Amino acid sequence: MKQNKYDEDTFFQNYSKMDRSVGGLDAAGEWHELQTLLPDLKDKRVLDLGCGFGWHCRYAREQQASSVIGVDLSGNMLQRARELTNDSQIAYQQIGIEDIHFEQNQFDVVISSLALHYIEHLHDVYRKINHCLVSGGMFILSVEHPIFTARAEQDWHYGAQGEKLHWPVDRYHEQGQRIANFLNHDVVKYHRTMATHLNELIRAGFVIEQVAESKPSLEVMKQVPGMSDENRRPMFLMIAATKD
Repeated sequence: MKQNKYDEDTFFQNYSKMDRSVGGLDAAGEWHELQTLLPDLKDKRVLDLGCGFGWHCRYAREQQASSVIGVDLSGNMLQRARELTNDSQIAYQQIGIEDIHFEQNQFDVVISSLALHYIEHLHDVYRKINHCLVSGGMFILSVEHPIFTARAEQDWHYGAQGEKLHWPVDRYHEQGQRIANFLNHDVVKYHRTMATHLNELIRAGFVIEQVAESKPSLEVMKQVPGMSDENRRPMFLMIAATKD
């Protein structure tokens, strides 16, 4: 079932106040690592799945991509993306990631940032992505890390004084739906093990090129109090894969 929390007014208002929503890629804690996984985008045809406010779409054009299509289920997201975009080579489409049907060899690069953990049946999506990529084309994705998604609580274990004692991991091999609290709302996400993330890509015809597990940059740790705790467990998993 497709979930569209971002078109619920209160949820969208809360999301719009997040640092990454206001400051864009530079305010996204994982961007300094995700950026290194991207190929040279010059003259490339790029697809962004779950494009949100269009930050990656505009970045791709800044890197001289020839054209970009951004896809998102949320009308609120796409309205904001269009307000922030002044580029005829970027097109936005309102459609669920599960429902994409692009032509064979239509894109050179596909990007998906922090969207695929909302998708129940990833294999079908990966097959569609593989279909629309040229041979040798790249797929770069980020999702919430399996260590982060294993428990629906997605939170630290705290001591008597509110100190962060450790990040608990439980039910790791029980894959499937989790009802997590995000921005004070119940949100449906899907937990998968690290092995499943990689093997689903391989089964869909991809070769894994690089894997990264997020950690904050030194600059962010200096600027944001408590950010060093993010080194105690990875929040995001990032994968770069090539169509075989």
